[in-house]
Amino acid sequence: MAALVPVITIDGPAASGKGTVARLLAQYLGFNCLDSGKIYRAAGMLALQSNLALDDEADMLYLAGTLVKNEATLSSLMQSPNIGDEAVGAAASQLAAIAGVRAALLPLQRTQLRPPGLVADGRDMGTVVFPDAVLKVFLTADINERARRRWQQLQECGMHGTMKDIFLDLRRRDEQDSCRAQSPLRAAADSLRIDSTQCTPEELASQLAKDFIARCSFSPFCFPQGD
Repeated sequence: MAALVPVITIDGPAASGKGTVARLLAQYLGFNCLDSGKIYRAAGMLALQSNLALDDEADMLYLAGTLVKNEATLSSLMQSPNIGDEAVGAAASQLAAIAGVRAALLPLQRTQLRPPGLVADGRDMGTVVFPDAVLKVFLTADINERARRRWQQLQECGMHGTMKDIFLDLRRRDEQDSCRAQSPLRAAADSLRIDSTQCTPEELASQLAKDFIARCSFSPFCFPQGD
């Protein structure tokens, strides 16, 4: 059955808009949506709450195993209002560089592949997690625009942060995600590369839905028939 379930992957750096585009695209197509970053953020949040050292690989492997085995804990963390905190994001980025943690969380991500289809966003969805995806997208944006978006998100959530600090944090995370040895952030060779700096999420999601339908050779399976 998994071989018949279409997957669309959207990878890219932080604040490139991939999460919003993925959610909208999933809504347009009636697909499930996987925000893989939230899984790593949940792990980062649990590590911070437990006062564990993020560079202690043994503790981080145990923590990842705890999340895999305890769906209720994972779900609670992912729904926490603090999941978007900058400290949580930084912890998630550090955890994602640990090969054992990525290996432990990989099967958990793949279990989200269910009919009628899946839109998955993250850093390595198209290169590692779902390399056979029907449509792969690598979404980027100017770092100044990404900093503005992240600042706006924080403001809307009642959080605080300066544009300068956010800019520096994004630049640091870009380097960490791109240079890590395990599953680095990079575009898959067969991905569609898009710069979202001047585009709205709605425009991008609408266009990607059209691109997917054009590529999909089994659309009767993917989409419910209208009246």
